[in-house]
Amino acid sequence: MATSIDPPASRPGTAPRRQRDRLLIPDVLRGVALLAMVIAHIDPFVREPLAGWAFLSAQINDLASPLFALVMGMSAQIMLRASGGTTRAVWVVITQNAVRGTVLIALGLWLETWGTWIAIVLAFLGVLLIVGTPLVVLGTRALLVVTALVWLVSGAVVAWANASLGTSALPPVLDRLVEWTLLGRSYRLANLLPFFLLGALLLRHGFQRDRLLLGMAMLAPIAYLARPIAERVLGTEQFSGSYLDTLHDVGLVFTAYVVVVWAATVPSGSAQRALGWVFTPLRAIGSVALSLYVLHTALVRWGMQHAAQDPTTLNHMLPWTLVLVVTLAVGVLWWRFVGRGPIEWLTGVISGRYRLTARRKRVVT
Repeated sequence: MATSIDPPASRPGTAPRRQRDRLLIPDVLRGVALLAMVIAHIDPFVREPLAGWAFLSAQINDLASPLFALVMGMSAQIMLRASGGTTRAVWVVITQNAVRGTVLIALGLWLETWGTWIAIVLAFLGVLLIVGTPLVVLGTRALLVVTALVWLVSGAVVAWANASLGTSALPPVLDRLVEWTLLGRSYRLANLLPFFLLGALLLRHGFQRDRLLLGMAMLAPIAYLARPIAERVLGTEQFSGSYLDTLHDVGLVFTAYVVVVWAATVPSGSAQRALGWVFTPLRAIGSVALSLYVLHTALVRWGMQHAAQDPTTLNHMLPWTLVLVVTLAVGVLWWRFVGRGPIEWLTGVISGRYRLTARRKRVVT
């Protein structure tokens, strides 16, 4: 199986030695997803954007969560492959990811209490990790079938849930579970799970320029345009989680994946060096994405307090700029001089993936 190619261009500044076993492409894709999410979350600071920005911002926002799900599936596959494949090792990975998912849920619930306008995604990703990891154990053909089936039923199930459960009064715990799986306003397991499983399949296939990558490049614009064309023809707006809405996300995710893989596998040395200046900050923030997610949420909270002091100003460029610049700068500097993110490390310790004492070589995702 082909693996992620790590061109010399991606290493103008080398992270600490213990980070060298990370794969380039998943980190870059995760960095793209984080950057997209940060930009989407600071968008409300600018109430009179430049012409065209509202449309571009909407596409950036739509890309973030399914791309995160795709990379999480890759990471689960990396962990299972590195485990050796024995029954005991596989169960260890499933258990560790279940614990990590639980930590993400708890962290997401805590961030929701901060009172920001951000639709916190962490709890949804935690549920995704818990449910998705056991499915990645399946063989490739079985996983292909399950991925297709999940996508085929997701739109219908979400539509049914909206019609049957959308106005129902449910007990608090059950209400949360239904929200995370089917009725989330911005995210839901039913629509993220196909991307998670697809990420595992892409990791198995390998990151390479081949017919699959070409096919994804050809399918991306078709999938992306399906929703706006249908809305214009039918005259009705597609609900979040519908088949066409998911196809729209497929177009965005496929585009990001094709561009990153194509760039990462460029054979020219001069092109590699040029691309390295783009890839290095993306892989840096991608390797500490969870910590930066929490950091940018705190910064947005500060920015909201700052903007509230001057409600007559339409465009609050100071918090917009500071949230973006500080998040990126902290991510790059932490990756360069420290290595593993603090919340990534803590989550690993809680799940038993990392040890508090002796350093051991591990594949990190």
